[in-house]
Amino acid sequence: MASETRTPTAEPRPDRDQPQTDGEFMALVEPMRGELMAHCYRMLGSVHDAEDLVQETYIRAWRAFHGFEGRSSLRTWMYQIATNTCLTALQSRARRPLPTGLGAPASDPTGALEARPEITWLEPMPDTLVAGTAPQDPEATAVTHDSIRIAFIAALQHLTPTQRAVLILRDVLGWRAAEVAAALDTTVAAVNSALQRARAHVEKLAPPEEASSQLSADDPEVKAKLERYVAAFEAYDIETIVEMLTTDAIWDMPPFTGWYQGNVEIGRLIANQCPANKAGDMRMVPTTANGQPAFGLYMKGLDGRMWPFQLQQLTLGPQGVERVTAYFDLSLFETFGLPAEVPAV
Repeated sequence: MASETRTPTAEPRPDRDQPQTDGEFMALVEPMRGELMAHCYRMLGSVHDAEDLVQETYIRAWRAFHGFEGRSSLRTWMYQIATNTCLTALQSRARRPLPTGLGAPASDPTGALEARPEITWLEPMPDTLVAGTAPQDPEATAVTHDSIRIAFIAALQHLTPTQRAVLILRDVLGWRAAEVAAALDTTVAAVNSALQRARAHVEKLAPPEEASSQLSADDPEVKAKLERYVAAFEAYDIETIVEMLTTDAIWDMPPFTGWYQGNVEIGRLIANQCPANKAGDMRMVPTTANGQPAFGLYMKGLDGRMWPFQLQQLTLGPQGVERVTAYFDLSLFETFGLPAEVPAV
């Protein structure tokens, strides 16, 4: 995991730059919102929790700013507050898995679907929320796609909260072991031990992607593949969908606990479980999540109108679509800025 870009920051001093109003304080910290969103999302695996905890971070920072002495950068200080805010929140939260992380074997695509809405499932992150609110800020920390890819976030869910924090601060943000120890109020030896265990676990669950599989969304060939994928769904062309999936592709769809492997099996799943019957029953609206292509899928209802049905997130490799996670949490449509309804074809 390559660390994100870090740039030295100007240090506000209590005797000289101490903000006197909410507006002055927010002017200092608002440019960090996108990167702090990404940080809290890595820790929690939830876009909704991340939004709440960034807000809590800002409240805690405003209340404590009088004690900030500039011994570290303002950005480092904000990350320390955000990390400890997340660690407190994780004391009362369960890990957020995907169906593939529950430990069960691949499911029968013709079998009954079992929904478990009580499980706090992993959520995707809209790229727009982590891009930052001040893109011209020269001190902004770049949020790399690799640092929020869904496989990495899913792997983090298998770590203890402290291991997550250590791995993110060391390997994503590039902090020194002594900085992490100070932020977490522990020892360098404890940090190094936690990092070793965390790295071993994450490398097993989410090995680094090969450069050949890191496809650019601006690549004309990638655009053509995505357009063909959308056209296949909107035409309810299962044969083409199967062709576009790799032979060992994975499909899961929280809150349903089952997951499916193999393009032929996924084709059977769509044929047996999808409520669409013919071309025109589905429409897809593009977006991006975790640096990956995603689509809001709308299904024609009994009233003939097109309503939100699922948010599909794709992992696209050189040989085709390697994974699709279809999220049935319809609140994600608003989070991703997707319309509440689209015109029927």
